Amino acid sequence: MALNYHDVMTADLSTLSDVSEAWKKMGQRFGELKTDYEKHVQAALGNGNWQGLAYGAQQQSASATVAEYAAAKAEAVAIASLLTDGHAELTRLQKAVKDFVRDAEEKDYKVDSSGKATYVGYDNLSEQERYALHHDPDYPKLLSDARVKAQGWTDEIAKAVRAVDAADQSVKRALARATVDASGDGIGFGGFNAHAEGDLAKAGKPEPRSSAKKDGWVSEGKSEASGPDVDKSATGPDIGAGKLAEAEAHADLGRASAEGSLTNGPMKLSGGAEAYAGAKVSGAGTFTNEGIQGEGTGFLGGEASANGRADLGPVGVYGRAESMAGAEAGAHAGAGLEGLQLGAEAFAGAKAGGSLGADVGGIGAGATLEGWAGPGAEASLDCNKDANGTWHVGTKVGVSPALGGAVGFEFTVDPGKVADTVGDAADALGDAAGAVGDGITSIF
Repeated sequence: MALNYHDVMTADLSTLSDVSEAWKKMGQRFGELKTDYEKHVQAALGNGNWQGLAYGAQQQSASATVAEYAAAKAEAVAIASLLTDGHAELTRLQKAVKDFVRDAEEKDYKVDSSGKATYVGYDNLSEQERYALHHDPDYPKLLSDARVKAQGWTDEIAKAVRAVDAADQSVKRALARATVDASGDGIGFGGFNAHAEGDLAKAGKPEPRSSAKKDGWVSEGKSEASGPDVDKSATGPDIGAGKLAEAEAHADLGRASAEGSLTNGPMKLSGGAEAYAGAKVSGAGTFTNEGIQGEGTGFLGGEASANGRADLGPVGVYGRAESMAGAEAGAHAGAGLEGLQLGAEAFAGAKAGGSLGADVGGIGAGATLEGWAGPGAEASLDCNKDANGTWHVGTKVGVSPALGGAVGFEFTVDPGKVADTVGDAADALGDAAGAVGDGITSIF
């Protein structure tokens, strides 16, 4: 949400400086912890008295811990630097807005709470002076000139406010990126960011929306990250809207996602990835003229997934990979014009799996295979239509006393693609028939 004039004028930016100092001290403390851990744990156990597989596993884990302490220091120091730069830049731009307002007021223009300037230089005139002014032949011209200048002040103030908002968004992007670990260092993805950028000018740049390359490829992509965050919400009942109740609560350690695509004529390559760590629970129930639906879910742990797809005209192939460690449970049921959904699951442990599939002309099929380490069970049957109008039919069954897994199958039908394929085929047949007819005519 963009900052407005009131936000800019009333913001207290001094806390950014205080928080920056706290992050700097945190970075120093992480450095001290790293040194203490290396000296009193890693080195103490590596004195040669302990050997074997268990020792090797412990040292590998200790090395990862040392790397995370170092990464935590780097991340904290980078955030401290970003907050310092952000404080300086936002303070400078906020002062520019206030300077505009002060200059306008010195020239008898009043600026209201929304940043609009109005000329008030005539307000303090005596009755005789006001009478004389109203009968001055140039009075209409004076009023028009005052309105034009007032609009000029309003525009300048609004431009200065937009500059503050742009800087604020830059600081937000930089801080979000600093907390995302995209390397395999330490414990791997999802740890502290050892490569966090502390230069606001570099880290706060907007994501490129799209670019066209010389070979004809066009790329598009976006990414986002958030956390830590704790929140909850509850709504309902709303009988008019068909909502019985809806509630959600989460405590996120971190969340990140990215997606992108490359397109060149009929060929398109696309993919995405996302990761989450934390806890969340939700429940909802609705009934409308399109059907009824109810669901409840709970999750604690971490999960990550990646997907990719390649399309060439009407033919496409896709793949997905997913992993999870933690505990989850849920159930859902619904029926209506948009499809049917039934399912329930409960699991604690770790799981990983993938899916492969293909579609031709808008009709596709795929299979899913998962391996589970931990007790759990799952069963689902879904038939629904997504926001793009594509119908998905899938089933999945899994069980694991301690070690086990799940298998699933899915089918998709995209009516729009099917219609396009049929239309293209009809056009091709028409062209072929026309060519044959022309050939026969030429013979005779």
